[in-house]
Amino acid sequence: MIYNKIESASRQEIETIQLTRLQEIVKRVYEKTPFYTEKLNQLNIKPEDIQSLDDIEKLPLTTKKDLRANYPFGLFAEPMSEIVRIHSSSGTTGKPTVVGYTQNDMDVWDEVMARVFTMAGATKEDVVHNGYGYGLFTGGLGFHNGAEKIGAAIVPASGGMTDRQLMLMKDFGATILTATPTFSLHMAEVAKREGDDYLKNYKLKAGIFGAEPTSHGLKEEVAKAWGIDYHEVYGLSEIIGPGVACSCKKSNLLHVFEDHFLFEIIDPKTLKRVPDGQRGELVITTLSKEALPLLRYRTGDITSITKEPCECGRTMLRMESIVGRADDMLIISGVNVYPSQIEHVIANTDGVTLNYEIIIDKKGYLDKLELHIEVTEDIMSDSFGELAIIKKNIQNALLNNLYINANVTLLQPHSIPRSVGKAVRIIDKRKES
Repeated sequence: MIYNKIESASRQEIETIQLTRLQEIVKRVYEKTPFYTEKLNQLNIKPEDIQSLDDIEKLPLTTKKDLRANYPFGLFAEPMSEIVRIHSSSGTTGKPTVVGYTQNDMDVWDEVMARVFTMAGATKEDVVHNGYGYGLFTGGLGFHNGAEKIGAAIVPASGGMTDRQLMLMKDFGATILTATPTFSLHMAEVAKREGDDYLKNYKLKAGIFGAEPTSHGLKEEVAKAWGIDYHEVYGLSEIIGPGVACSCKKSNLLHVFEDHFLFEIIDPKTLKRVPDGQRGELVITTLSKEALPLLRYRTGDITSITKEPCECGRTMLRMESIVGRADDMLIISGVNVYPSQIEHVIANTDGVTLNYEIIIDKKGYLDKLELHIEVTEDIMSDSFGELAIIKKNIQNALLNNLYINANVTLLQPHSIPRSVGKAVRIIDKRKES
């Protein structure tokens, strides 16, 4: 099913819409946002200079630092009388980033989230169990409104209280699960205590997961644990929240809703655009946002894009799952590696689970990498020799594939604390010294 026919429009039609909206958004920020007025004047750029989509490279890049420097409402393009919703980040590393929405922005958000649910096969007949957190975080309410848009029944469970979540999923007959993949996997672990046939107690058919970088192995594990189709959603608060892109039943790539978001991939060092298919940093320009329109926002997410149409009939740009973040890339003894690459190695090793921690420290002048990984329930009853083989296999795979040395410690099941939101995988002790 396709929610809006624009999702299967021709490339020419899509790009015509994009250019018209890009010209409108540049005019909006030039006239209504002093920050962009100054930026564009410094570059000697006027709105009428944008005559093609390629002209977007003339425009300035925007960063999270710019949002924080203009805290709280300095980048808003509409007065507070037109703002109907405010969200923000946690602000754990400084001033939070603040996002505002007009009623039209809310309508757009509901629309793209309705596309997400439809992509996952949801209809008004479904019961959606929403395990994303509510509040200033955009996840919970973004999914909530999207489910209501298609007429589905939404259960606003939020995060935490795993046993209660499972009870509600069973008693209310949830058919769609929305949550972070790590929390979903944790819920499955708890559900398995009911017995090997625990799935008979649930009616789930699909799940929509996001909010954290995820390896192919973790996706498969979540899908298998719940016996469901796995759909990955992408979004970020600064742009709109969840609903920027989502995967369908035919492909692991995510369909981008190009009529509202203009994508570029740049080299994070040179800031130059790279060809389709090549990985780089994702840059997004909002094409329809009124309250907080952003030009060329540097997301920090590493991915690639392709214009190749999908078997499902959708023709819009598709993006690869986020590989990692430009600022989260680990440099270990001079070797660049993303956490998702380490997770991929773990996912392809028999006898271990995807509950792990990456711990980085220094020994003298050298970096020291440790991996703490839980083994599966059946392994703990096996011989010490098998544990040694598993450990050696992981260390060899890391060395041969990623060129990094690691000390691997295998732990009993349930040794590593579980998260009810985004999982904390990396502990970099180098930052503490």
